[in-house]
Amino acid sequence: MSLLPECPQCNSSYTYEDGVLYVCPECAHEWSASLDDNDSNDDLLVKDSNGNLLTDGDTVSVIKDLKVKGSSTVVKVGTKVKNIRLVDSDHNIDCKIAGIGAMKLKSEFVKKV
Repeated sequence: MSLLPECPQCNSSYTYEDGVLYVCPECAHEWSASLDDNDSNDDLLVKDSNGNLLTDGDTVSVIKDLKVKGSSTVVKVGTKVKNIRLVDSDHNIDCKIAGIGAMKLKSEFVKKV
């Protein structure tokens, strides 16, 4: 009988260890062996461009002009973004920017205020 945990995304029982990570061959999800299934989303660590830890509800400032995809508008340097929400994807900050609307930002282009 296997002592490995089931995949937290698809509940597959065919998981295996790869170094310090568990891997699911069915959905290709990888997670740390130190995380429990219950708090995999709670332990999301996101750092800004200066290495400061970000949390939900923080206020950040944009450090570089960012082109808005599909539009001719630009998010200017120094734009303050309030009440951010952290998500687990390639663009790890969801937010609303005044005058533009809902945006997804990468944490490497912001600094904590």
